[in-house]
Amino acid sequence: MLQKQTSIHAAEATHGTYDQLASDVLARAKDCGATEADIVVADGETFSVQVRVGAVDRLTKAREKRLGLRVFVGKRSATTSTSDFSKESLERLVSETCTLAKAVVEDQVSGLPDALQMARDWPDLDLYDDTTLGTETQIEWAKRGEAAAFAADPRVTNSEGAEFDSSSGRVVLANSHGFVGSYKSSSYSLSVSPIATDPGTGAMQRDAWYEVQRKFSRLASAESIGQEATKRAVRRLGARKVATKRVPVVFDQETAGSLLANLCSAISGYGLYKRASFLLDQLGQTIASDLITVYDDGRMAGGLGSRPFDGEGLATRKNTIVERGVLKSYLLDTYSGKKLGLSSTGNAARSVGESPSVGPTNFYLVPGVKSPEDIIGSVKEGLYVTDLIGFGINMVTGDYSRGACGFWIENGELTYPVEEITIAGNLKEMFKHIEMVGSDLVFRGRIASPTVKITEMMVAGN
Repeated sequence: MLQKQTSIHAAEATHGTYDQLASDVLARAKDCGATEADIVVADGETFSVQVRVGAVDRLTKAREKRLGLRVFVGKRSATTSTSDFSKESLERLVSETCTLAKAVVEDQVSGLPDALQMARDWPDLDLYDDTTLGTETQIEWAKRGEAAAFAADPRVTNSEGAEFDSSSGRVVLANSHGFVGSYKSSSYSLSVSPIATDPGTGAMQRDAWYEVQRKFSRLASAESIGQEATKRAVRRLGARKVATKRVPVVFDQETAGSLLANLCSAISGYGLYKRASFLLDQLGQTIASDLITVYDDGRMAGGLGSRPFDGEGLATRKNTIVERGVLKSYLLDTYSGKKLGLSSTGNAARSVGESPSVGPTNFYLVPGVKSPEDIIGSVKEGLYVTDLIGFGINMVTGDYSRGACGFWIENGELTYPVEEITIAGNLKEMFKHIEMVGSDLVFRGRIASPTVKITEMMVAGN
């Protein structure tokens, strides 16, 4: 009996033919013995320029396309990728992927999500900007940011540079259930890193500021970013140590965001089913102060983590993670959900050529009503943290110890900068002892938090 063989007809695919290319590759995978399969096709371009002391230090511009294929042969699977879209290359990719899948051990929970779970429609999430920026314009933005940093204060004597980055691209995801989805996205960012020198002592301090937006028109001016970077660097001059003691600790936006990232890691499915999280078996339990409500919102318009569907083709959504201190949901993809006896939360993250993992979309702490100034004003003696160093966190126990920089608070006022100190506690207790939440939530990435105050932590210095 003759067996019909499917041929991959697309030799050099473009945006308009990616859907057909995916269909051809999936059909060929079935002919090779795959029981299920999915494919990711991504292409785009990136630009990055770094200037230092007014001169271009580094410039890169690239356009690339990649295709990732995952096949299942029963309960066995393999994932491969290529940047060669020729017919011969894709035929070879399919054959080799199926051969690899047949050689690995079975995993009883492997497989695609159920066909009925696939996203059926998705809104425009305002993720793409078709603005075309010339090379000179992007170089100019970096130069303007750094120049503004130098002009803002004579104590800025050097620079680690300013960097402007832009990217745009398209993702197509298809699977053997018949799902085909695609979306385009873009991003623009500027960061500036000045170095300030104390004219009396010659001591130097570095700091930085940055902004990221989906739309170029929403990016703050290069001058304002450079000026804020200088403000942050200059205020650190004259930093000193403090005596070791237990005091209230206030985390600014950026450092509070790192605490939220720790929470995000603790509730990610892979750590949970491996029993390597300090929040194991805590679903439905109180894990934080009643001031804490956390969402993960994949449908936030213009969000830096937004997308219409996740890395498996499931619709993204707004998940309530913590509600008034109670843990309501984990972050799960299909695989980790099955391991835990739960359903996916639409949080499958996917890089081309990799199997899905778990990742946040727009993961944030709901802001309170107090301004950062109000929170600082509530502290008689304590620490305001603006920078964290190192990664001294045990995700199994929650033990927390990190180097820190910031400002000492006395009688509700920032008095002097501090450095070379360590703050320590346990994340399980730290989240429960958040006693104030700021109103200053701003998104500069996928994880964001306003200012928070923790009742007491150990601050180790002299």
